[in-house]
Amino acid sequence: MKKILLTGGMGYIGSHVCIELIKKGYEVVIVDNLCNSSISVLEGIKKITGLKPVFYENDIRDKAALLKIFNTHSISSVIHFAGLKSLKESVDEPINYYDNNLIATINLLQVMKQINCKSIVFSSSATVYGKTEHVPISENAPLSASNPYGQSKLLIERLLQDLYISDNKWNIAILRYFNPAGAHGSGLIGESPNGIPNNLFPYISKVANGKLSKLIIFGNDYDTHDGTGIRDYIHVVDLAKGHLKALEVMHSYSKVLLVNLGTGQGYSVLDVVKGFEKASSKKIPYEFASRREGDVAKCYADPSLSFKLLNWRAESTLDQMCRDAWNWENTYLN
Repeated sequence: MKKILLTGGMGYIGSHVCIELIKKGYEVVIVDNLCNSSISVLEGIKKITGLKPVFYENDIRDKAALLKIFNTHSISSVIHFAGLKSLKESVDEPINYYDNNLIATINLLQVMKQINCKSIVFSSSATVYGKTEHVPISENAPLSASNPYGQSKLLIERLLQDLYISDNKWNIAILRYFNPAGAHGSGLIGESPNGIPNNLFPYISKVANGKLSKLIIFGNDYDTHDGTGIRDYIHVVDLAKGHLKALEVMHSYSKVLLVNLGTGQGYSVLDVVKGFEKASSKKIPYEFASRREGDVAKCYADPSLSFKLLNWRAESTLDQMCRDAWNWENTYLN
């Protein structure tokens, strides 16, 4: 039975990937410093799967701790989620972001090389495309990140490409996420950010639940069907399944596997508001504010390469994402 190490595996996406791995018969080891996640996630995973993964509360910048984990377990592959992810915070704290994202990844790769574990799936982001006006966005679109978070992802992608050039015995997959949303259908795990959420779905969830007074929508004069920005929202369980496909395929792929994970379908902010109102049977109060610098009218994926190479496509609808996000908010977080 293959044993997979999830760095940052207690987080939103990592925990959902953990569930899918266990369902497929993999053994899972998680290392997470819990800076933006909770130990309670382990109980949620156990209730859903019947198994509790091995967990280490460590920071992957601690090389000695990481070496001990690798020496204790026969890790066959790493799925690397660990890192900070707030665009705004990255602008305010760039040193912290490069340390947590880039330096930590270098540390992880050094340990993997030392142990001779040369298989990694990297959690990247559509932010590496920067401010693009051309949709749908394919993998060969120009790369340009406008904030330290995006730059850290782009630098790690380049590092992994260079690593493969230096040693093609590495198996590497780079997955560029668009906008993860929703929660596990059980309502037992989901997105639970610390403080005021940066992402639309958890923010609307808290407005629907009365924890926040209203939604602020930045811009209502874009060239879209209702004037609000359009994004590619993908159900987190669909996203998780994409990781398993990449894990299976990359070992037989002759170069770095690099694909978008998105739906190819764009939804506006007001589309999401209507979906939440339907799911929660509650009115979502909102007001418009001026556009934020750097925002674009439309951003959604061309997912055709992921279907071709991974035989994977997103299946869940916006209604399903809204229902699952509301179920998580209204049952577990309430």
